[in-house]
Amino acid sequence: MMRARSPERQRELGGFVRAQRERLDPATLGLPAGGRRRTPGLRREEVAQLCGLSVTWYTWLEQGREMAPSPAALARLAWALRLGRAERAYLFELAGRRDPERDAGESESDEVPAAALACLATIAAPAYILDRAWTARGWNAGAQRLFAGWLDGEGDRNLLRFIFLAPAARALICDWEARARRVAAEFRAGVSAHAEDPAIRALIADLCRESSDFAQLWDARGVLGREGGERTFNHPKDGFLRFEQASFDLASRSELKLTILVPAG
Repeated sequence: MMRARSPERQRELGGFVRAQRERLDPATLGLPAGGRRRTPGLRREEVAQLCGLSVTWYTWLEQGREMAPSPAALARLAWALRLGRAERAYLFELAGRRDPERDAGESESDEVPAAALACLATIAAPAYILDRAWTARGWNAGAQRLFAGWLDGEGDRNLLRFIFLAPAARALICDWEARARRVAAEFRAGVSAHAEDPAIRALIADLCRESSDFAQLWDARGVLGREGGERTFNHPKDGFLRFEQASFDLASRSELKLTILVPAG
């Protein structure tokens, strides 16, 4: 079954596909690099050939025209564009199709189970839970101390607003530019299923208006899966801190994300 797509969503699909095509190196795909290329990456004709689809079909897709791409066609396109897991999921969400490789049975509720909130207090390391808009819905004492300017006061609990709008974030987060770039790409991937949600759209519009950094990164259409790894901070009281981050989906509440920051030596 295909979900209805707005013109804005169709344009976003076309822009995303075009951006992925332009980032590919023809040589790595065994295509001839000779001849003058007016734009970076592959030509539309080359992508269509790799997918086994018509050039007209692919051109219309990039142009954001009203179309009904099948899951099979989207799967071939994802393969041709060498999309990662998060990028593939974003492609199918924009197209309003369910990926045949995607696990079924995801819950649409973002209510935080009481047991999950209670568990936060038992975790020794800093830990917090984000909802679909990446607003903190629960956190423990360690997270409250670590995230000075976000979880230690009465201000906005949205992680994106903190990172892109709060001056304290730039001082707290080491290599802020790299982290901000990744966070924007992770949020784009994570929010794809709720792109038509008025609250999500309002959040994105506010961030684009209030932060030129976010607007530039959002326009770049980067898509990344939310992953763990090293996180470093320059804490105003505790000095330099290093953690290993691990993130988990809550059972039966996949829109809620539990993040734990384990101190690293």
